[in-house]
Amino acid sequence: MEFKKYSAELIGTFWLTFGGCGSAVIAAAFPHVGIGLLGVALAFGLTVLTMAYAIGHISGCHLNPAVTIGLAAGGRFPFSQVLPYIVAQVIGAIIAAAVLYVIASGAPGFDVVASGFAANGYGEHSPGHYALGSALVAEVVLTMMFLFIIMGATHEKAPAALAPVAIGLALTLIHLISIPVTNTSVNPARSTGPALFVGGWALSQLWLFWVAPIVGGVLGGLIYRCLSCTKKQ
Repeated sequence: MEFKKYSAELIGTFWLTFGGCGSAVIAAAFPHVGIGLLGVALAFGLTVLTMAYAIGHISGCHLNPAVTIGLAAGGRFPFSQVLPYIVAQVIGAIIAAAVLYVIASGAPGFDVVASGFAANGYGEHSPGHYALGSALVAEVVLTMMFLFIIMGATHEKAPAALAPVAIGLALTLIHLISIPVTNTSVNPARSTGPALFVGGWALSQLWLFWVAPIVGGVLGGLIYRCLSCTKKQ
């Protein structure tokens, strides 16, 4: 049973990374019919929405180390399962980046470093050249709100069938806000896959996209846990 959960997380995170980063690498600026920032934001949201319906009943559809840790902090997930979930998520993201690299490298003149390969960054590697401080605040706050929404949407009193819609739209909104700032992480696994192929600057800045989302996830989980407890009293 546990193996099925880990496998579901691997497949789900593969889909999130491949679908979201793939839309950015392959389709965002395609001549004349590029989907642009709005399209990429929607693609990330759709990956979560579709996988929530596909594997939510198997693993909970975390697809994100920050979500797993945040749910554990919020009392919704056992700490004993955090590490294997994260391992499965990171493996799924790396496989997705590898498949995306194989596809993208078939285009004439493709250069993984020059293209950025949907890697996350700050300073000169931020799409809008936002500084480290701005990137840190954005990633913490947006991941915090993402966890807050996830915990609210999956609360026992919330309509269960609509939870994937709320969560998917939340991730879409998060990307609409922060693609110019960091290329949007809020997910350490999603950040790790592309960074391994870009190397150099992407790997040197990867620490931020582990630290900030995890801090934000824990804050979001704890805040909702306190709010929920207050309401029951």
